[in-house]
Amino acid sequence: MGPVGYGAVRTAIVPAAGLGTRFLPTTKTVPKELLPVVDTPAIEYVAAEAAQAGAQRLVLVVSPGKESVAAHFDPNPDLEAGLRGHGKEALLAKVRRAPELIGVEVAVQDKPLGLGHAVGCAEPLLDDSDDAVAVLLPDDFVLPTGVLITMAVIRQRYGGSVLCAFDVPREQISAYGVFTVDDTDEPDVKRVRGMVEKPAPEAAPSTFAAAGRYLLDRAVFDALHRIAPGSGGELQLTDAIALLIDEGHPVHVVVHRGERHDLGNPGGLLRASVDFALKDPEIGPELRSWLLNRLEQENP
Repeated sequence: MGPVGYGAVRTAIVPAAGLGTRFLPTTKTVPKELLPVVDTPAIEYVAAEAAQAGAQRLVLVVSPGKESVAAHFDPNPDLEAGLRGHGKEALLAKVRRAPELIGVEVAVQDKPLGLGHAVGCAEPLLDDSDDAVAVLLPDDFVLPTGVLITMAVIRQRYGGSVLCAFDVPREQISAYGVFTVDDTDEPDVKRVRGMVEKPAPEAAPSTFAAAGRYLLDRAVFDALHRIAPGSGGELQLTDAIALLIDEGHPVHVVVHRGERHDLGNPGGLLRASVDFALKDPEIGPELRSWLLNRLEQENP
């Protein structure tokens, strides 16, 4: 649980309906959210991040057939009993971690109709106490964790909705959604005036690019009902946020001074695994030595 008084939201939404085509053939049978970073599925890291920020439940938005993602958070009494009987307490703690992190519910997105549509699929599971929701995109691995707590503090201060941004080198900016911003009294908090998808570097309104963390006022669901679908009939979350901005709803970004890994492609997942493995006291030293020797062989 996040610290009391941080204004953390109760419900976190994780859109996990993608088919993971960049990981085929593995994702024929294994959802990409269950692919491991070292030994832990990516979805567990996301759940831990939400729980750290105070969320009490996680709504997984999945496509038909991907309900097994939620099964990772179910207890496995037989496995736990076997590990306990063999004195494998460290492994037992790892197995019990996910079920104890957070309550998990599932919403099914029948058709791939955009991120906005995916977020909207969680609306029927909300109640009156959900005046805001967190949205975490599982492909975006934001490090160090804790940005949602900072975002909750900023929401308490300014109201409205708060998003996460990275300051990206201008030559790389065309790969991202980019914010038009005004400064505030805090150097890493910006008021959002608009957003442009994948602009040319010279046309980008800033170098602040969207990361996959959102703290959205409940008003976003009304906006999702009112925006027009784009190409392919998709509802875009950024269009709903843009509508709220046009109507005077305050939207801010927190500029996160950290790292990110893109777990949505094999190279990004591999880099994240190497990053985490190098920090592991058991795996790290041997891996570091092997990598250095391997790189010397590549570049004698």
